[in-house]
Formats: sequence, structure tokens, C-alpha cells
Amino acid sequence: MKWLFKNKDKSYPEYWTTYESLFTTQNQDDIHTSTYVVLDTETTGFNYDKDRMLCIGAVKIIDGYIDVSTAFEIYLKQDYFDKNTVKIHGILKNDKFETVSEEEAIILLLDYIKDSILVAHHAFFDINMINVALSRLELPKLKNEVLDTMLIFRATRIKSNLIDPNKKYSLDELAEFYDIDLSDRHTASGDALITAIAFLRSIHFLVKTKAFTLKDLLKL
Repeated sequence: MKWLFKNKDKSYPEYWTTYESLFTTQNQDDIHTSTYVVLDTETTGFNYDKDRMLCIGAVKIIDGYIDVSTAFEIYLKQDYFDKNTVKIHGILKNDKFETVSEEEAIILLLDYIKDSILVAHHAFFDINMINVALSRLELPKLKNEVLDTMLIFRATRIKSNLIDPNKKYSLDELAEFYDIDLSDRHTASGDALITAIAFLRSIHFLVKTKAFTLKDLLKL
């Protein structure tokens, strides 16, 4: 008789059900007034099965302005560590940061992002790292809409035989193009802020010159 229980809903923790309940109504669809959360993760590497997040940084964009007063940055306990990646993120195994468990980090992150539109550079990696962490907690994937600043910036480029239409632009290239300070590059909070500035400048161009809407951005 086990088949009788196959469709029984899985019981999720309150923090997940609270987050999930925010998506029962349709999000705002205005490119200017929607709330965005621009995020970045620093990790021990690029292997979704083996590697772990070391730090998550994020900043909100509300009504077209970056709200640095509510910036988000948390460091995770380092149960797994790869010393070879320290030269990239600069986070040492026993650095004197206040750290939280992976589940605590997820709880704090879900409460911060709510139903905002998420923005990241090469977003596939960051969102997947978070989703893999959710899977380890036996939770579903993030429900937020996601925008990738690499794809958005690429949409601003002129069409020319001299420019590869499929070129993958790095965050450094965006920062150089927009003359954004790189002092905090390769920190989660620093990269989130750089990405937020590049995002705003890119969509300003797309709205002004190509009349882009939020729906257009989400189709990139």
C-alpha cells in the first residue's frame, strides 16, 4: 500500500515555506521599480559535488539605486578547504571571521533575497552553488528569476563582424569598460557591488537605446 503515500507533500522547515509563500503572487515586471539582489559567492573551487561556498556577498537595488546600507555578507564554516584557491579569494582556513553553518547561511540568504530578482555575473555558477547547498539540505531549488550581467552586457555591444557575438565577458572587462574601481575585486561583497554598478549602467543603455523591458532582459 506504499503507493498511497507517493504524492504526500514533503515537510519542509518553516524558513523554506516562508520563503516559498512569497511567490504565490506575480512579481513586479517594471525594469525600474523591481527589486534586485546582486550576489556573488566565493568558493573553494568549481566542482559542485566537492567544493563549498566560503562567503556570500549581496547588495540590493531598490528603485534604481544601490542600497549599500543593507549589504549582505556572511562567511561559512570551512568543513572542506582547498588551499590552492586562496590566491583567488584570499580567505584562509582559520581566518578570524565570524562564520555560520551552511544551513544558517541559507536561512539568512533566503530571508535577505525574498522574492527579488537575482543578478550575478556568470550567474549559472553562483546560483548552482546555492542550489546544490539547498539540495544537501533536502530543499528545492531557488524560485527567484535570475539575470546574468554577462548576457546583459553582451546585449549592449554593437553587431559587427569584428566582434564575436558569443564572446564571454569577464567581470574585469565590464569594470574596465565602465571605469569601476576594482579595489575589492575577488571578495564576495566587492564583486557584488561591482556587478551591481555594471548592471545599472548596462540596463540604462539598453532602456535608452533599445527600449528594453524587464521581460526582454529575462529572455537573454
